Amino acid sequence: MTHQVHLGIALERAGWHPAAWRAASAHPRSLTSPAYWRDLLRASDDAGIALATIEDGLSLTDRFESVDALRPGRVRGRLDALLIASYAAPLTRRIGLLPTVTTSHTEPFHVATGIQTLDFASRGRAGVRLIAGASAAERANFGRRAIGVDEIPASGRVEDAPAILAAFREAGEFADVLARLWDSWQDDAIIRDVASGRFLDADRVHNIEFEGEFFSITGASIVPRSPQGRPLISVLAHQTVPFRLAAERADLVYVTPHDESGLVAIRAELDAAADERDRALEPLRVFVDLVVLIEDTPGAARSAAEQLDEWAGEPLASDARVIVGTPGDVVDAVRGLAASGVDGVRLRPARQPADVIAITEKVTPILRSTGALRETDGASLRARLGLARPASRYVREKVAL
Repeated sequence: MTHQVHLGIALERAGWHPAAWRAASAHPRSLTSPAYWRDLLRASDDAGIALATIEDGLSLTDRFESVDALRPGRVRGRLDALLIASYAAPLTRRIGLLPTVTTSHTEPFHVATGIQTLDFASRGRAGVRLIAGASAAERANFGRRAIGVDEIPASGRVEDAPAILAAFREAGEFADVLARLWDSWQDDAIIRDVASGRFLDADRVHNIEFEGEFFSITGASIVPRSPQGRPLISVLAHQTVPFRLAAERADLVYVTPHDESGLVAIRAELDAAADERDRALEPLRVFVDLVVLIEDTPGAARSAAEQLDEWAGEPLASDARVIVGTPGDVVDAVRGLAASGVDGVRLRPARQPADVIAITEKVTPILRSTGALRETDGASLRARLGLARPASRYVREKVAL
């Protein structure tokens, strides 16, 4: 029996290797060009990739990088991920579009309406990747917080850093508010009855009346309920606290095991976290991340990686497993993960566009020919991933009365 997975792609400026912009195949002068992002997303869409995440951040530096020691050899500056996705929405057909949003400084109301608008623009293919922020550089750009996350604790454990714990509580509350705002209009709230003069049934639009530790919101969304009802919420998780965030608030989680035993341990933690919340109807979708650098031969791949490492001044370090090899090597890794029972694999191209081209023109066709690529019908991203369209919580509350 051939096991199948969805394929995702994670787009990050010139690629996930910090020296990728120096590669001969790179387009460093085009990183802020709409055409650059259009071409990457269209190629991914045409190849049958299920979803694309678009990286973003709220500071010039990378997270936890010192503002006072800005390394000039790294790509600096980026376009807003949500606006890239909105631009690409009418230019693509099937691929899910999930821009990255940092929860510590943005307002959930603005994000909710932006993602709902993206859902309309894409005809039901919107989602969001939430990240907990509050680094020193981010705080300096907003000027509203004196305390935040300045570094990872020596233990590496989120539980040992009160500021990081607070950032994850805020992210969870943020996700909760998003879902409530997306539910605030019932599907049939707009009547458009010219004869009676009633455009809207006000009884079907609900103030969310949310009071939490970080947010206090009384009103409803200004955007009607979008095609998916609730666009997808996704998070990247590495340990217990973010695993709980995923289980409690997300539809999809990206994880980063480096071997089979690591994946088994992660699945056990996710299952334990899910047991604390009723996920019987909609299991959390699990995607494994892989960083990939792809050439036609192993030697060419190693040579390309060594050149990038030399330019960067250090070997590539990543939270995810790194595969430097041929299209067949990537296919083998994806098929191995498929056999483990995960729902999908999200590939992070080390170089853009070179590794995006290799993924779309070489890796994906092999996966399809072996039957390992899961390709499901459905106009919406939820349908494609086998997720039901949820009813508004306010409809459920009325039914329960």
